[in-house]
Amino acid sequence: MPRTRSAKTGGADAKEAPAKSTPSRYALASQDGPPPKLFILPKAATPEAKIVTLPNPRHGQPARYLVCPETGIYEFTKIAAPNSTPRSWLIETRAGSVDTETDDGASELKAQVMMGADLYIATTIDPLFLVLPALADCQASKGSGDKKCLFLSSDDHFDKLPADSSHLSEILRWDKTRTLIEGRMAAICDTVEAGDERMFRLSESKLLTAILVKAKGMSDGGLPPSMEDRFVKRALEAPILLRKRNAAVNESHASEGAESEVSTPRTESTNSQTTVMSLASQPSTAATSFTEEGLAADTVMNTAEASPDVVKLQRLRVAFDFICSSYVSPAIAEQLRRQSLNKGASCVDFSPLDKYLAKVAELRTEALATRSISDFARKRGHDEEEDEARQDKKRKLEEEKKRKANQSRGVRELKKVNTSGMKKMSDFFKAK
Repeated sequence: MPRTRSAKTGGADAKEAPAKSTPSRYALASQDGPPPKLFILPKAATPEAKIVTLPNPRHGQPARYLVCPETGIYEFTKIAAPNSTPRSWLIETRAGSVDTETDDGASELKAQVMMGADLYIATTIDPLFLVLPALADCQASKGSGDKKCLFLSSDDHFDKLPADSSHLSEILRWDKTRTLIEGRMAAICDTVEAGDERMFRLSESKLLTAILVKAKGMSDGGLPPSMEDRFVKRALEAPILLRKRNAAVNESHASEGAESEVSTPRTESTNSQTTVMSLASQPSTAATSFTEEGLAADTVMNTAEASPDVVKLQRLRVAFDFICSSYVSPAIAEQLRRQSLNKGASCVDFSPLDKYLAKVAELRTEALATRSISDFARKRGHDEEEDEARQDKKRKLEEEKKRKANQSRGVRELKKVNTSGMKKMSDFFKAK
């Protein structure tokens, strides 16, 4: 009979046997196609709400929007995690729901793992921005200022919008959505009634007023800290004047001056107060330092300080520019900015802000010029010191050359002799 080898035998064969792997309790199902995305939708949205594609009002490219026939139109804001930090989502299929018990009696939780950490939040958008490119089409195409745009129906304006990959015609079939869009068109247009149909023509003054009202609501609610620091505080920050005054007075000199009745005229040279002025573009701070001689107080004086009205106007302008750069095409945004500077066309007077910014720009120019002069003087002093050191080195080299030139040939030859191991002449004259 052939011999068989038992599995229980010891030795090297037993050590090389592979270890049994325990099966995983949870198994992730493989995903086909693009990874899913996480959307946060408003509670007010009805089940009839749909995600549709509409042209972006800024650049005209197709973009995703959520349209609800009851509550309005929403845009999606993407919140992305840093690429350097890998993140993921673990989401239940239904909040608090568990599947039926398995064979071993344990309950299995229905959950889904999303590899990407991007988050899309639906926020309300004003429909007037979506139809603004069509309303302003005649304004951009007219050749002269005397040419007036014609009153057109809402359907005629809608036909001017890009139709590629657009679901505008589908959402206009909802009566409430169409009424909402036409109502927002009436807020920025001049309207006339032509029988049973309303005609619309864009009004530049109404459009500017509507955007300024939105900007005012945004600025009154408070700008984000990053925008407040960068576009409000730094923009209004003026150079400061730092004056250092040494208030230390020698008590012995003061007592001697009190005892003597001889009156001497006080001049700036006899006064122990020194003033140093420097322009800087750092935030205003007050510092107090103590020295061995006495008390030295640093007094900070603002060259210009913005009033609360100026700060409010700056916040309003920042909010206005943000709305124009996010929801309005570049050509229309530039036209709105020019109109906002016109006192007659704008309902807000930005002249105090413009005067303050002009003053700050002038002060910064002066500070930069003063700093350049001081840097030039400091550099010139360093250059003079380097020139003196260079001249000394050159003079020493010339003296060394003259000394070598005056030496005889015998002396120069003797310097080349190898004297290592020879006794010095002074060794022969030492006391024995």
